[in-house]
Amino acid sequence: MKIINILKNKKGLIVILFLIILIAVFLFFKNKNKIQNQYQTVKIIRETLIQSVSASGKIVSSSSYIVNTLATGVVKKIYVKNGDYVKKGEKILEIDLDFNGQKNYQQAWSNYLSAKNNLDSANATLYSLQSDLFSKWKTYFDLATSPHYQNSDGTPNLPERQNQIEFLTTEANWKAAEAKYKNQEQTINQLKIALNNAWLNYQSYSPVVLAQNDGIVQDLIYTEGMIIDNSSNNSSNIKIATIKSESLPIGQFSVSEIDALKIEPGQKATIVIDALPDKTFTGEVIAIDKTGEVNSSVVNYPLTIKFDSQTDEVLPNMSATANIIVNKKSNVLTVPSTAIINQEDSNYLRILKNGKIILTPVEIGISSDTKTEIVSGVSEGDEVVVSIVSNNSNSNNNQSPFSSFGIGVGTRIRMR
Repeated sequence: MKIINILKNKKGLIVILFLIILIAVFLFFKNKNKIQNQYQTVKIIRETLIQSVSASGKIVSSSSYIVNTLATGVVKKIYVKNGDYVKKGEKILEIDLDFNGQKNYQQAWSNYLSAKNNLDSANATLYSLQSDLFSKWKTYFDLATSPHYQNSDGTPNLPERQNQIEFLTTEANWKAAEAKYKNQEQTINQLKIALNNAWLNYQSYSPVVLAQNDGIVQDLIYTEGMIIDNSSNNSSNIKIATIKSESLPIGQFSVSEIDALKIEPGQKATIVIDALPDKTFTGEVIAIDKTGEVNSSVVNYPLTIKFDSQTDEVLPNMSATANIIVNKKSNVLTVPSTAIINQEDSNYLRILKNGKIILTPVEIGISSDTKTEIVSGVSEGDEVVVSIVSNNSNSNNNQSPFSSFGIGVGTRIRMR
């Protein structure tokens, strides 16, 4: 009997263990397929929101100017020393030119005279074209105001003007003369620039090195008797000294046609110099050219920014990036821009309330790089779902915020 009871008890234990294992397996697979969602949320807050436009460019002038020369030879006389204050045009030093220096100096003077002659000749041509323009305009005016081509009330007799070769030819001659005159004006503008460049080049080869602006002389290392030679300088320009002025650095930048519409003189900006990445400078937009420049079919709009303060670290031709503040709003509701859902030209936020997500339509305002203004639809302190992470390996987290819920706007979602 004892043996039979033992066998019966063992069979009962086996059955009970089997049932326990079966239940455990069932619960395991049931819980495995259950979606457990984790929400990353932020609260809607009030703060100051700044909208800015980024522009790239370089420094075109600074408070430190380098005095260069292309002349070569022996230093003949020094007129200043480090620490002296000089005015623009004052002598820094004088060079006794060597053979190459004299040859380059004479060639530069010849180029200047040639540029000047070209400008004088172009001006003479302009006067001739102006005379021709006035003559042909007078012929056209006399014909256009004659009784045959003008009504008694002074209005043009269009049917006659449009059909008479005499009138059309006279009008075409006047317009052609006007076009030639305007083209010559553009030619003269170009020749004026060429003449100015020729003069600057001539000064660069001059044996007398002059201060290019007002300021304090620094870094002057030459003394009388020293040789100035550019044979080891690939750029040919030889640095003579540095002049520190009281002027503020100026940067030239460019923006796209979309951003150009947002920029106006007087707007504040922050500037970062590539060579000084750990420092941020402030400035103000002085001007923007809204005519634009076309390079390789791309339109850019130049703008000028003046720094708010002097600095010796910023030098001409340094690359820089500016962020221009185009809009600023205080005490506005903001959320991370990544939290906004755009669907069919409408914007929504996922608001978490009492463990449930409510998809809420909102009206948005300006945006910064990371934040967006919420004009209406939610309140300060509301908890916004930025992202949803599901623990279910079979779930698809790449679906849109609408399709992943399988619901419509305004439907509540329960956490399970």
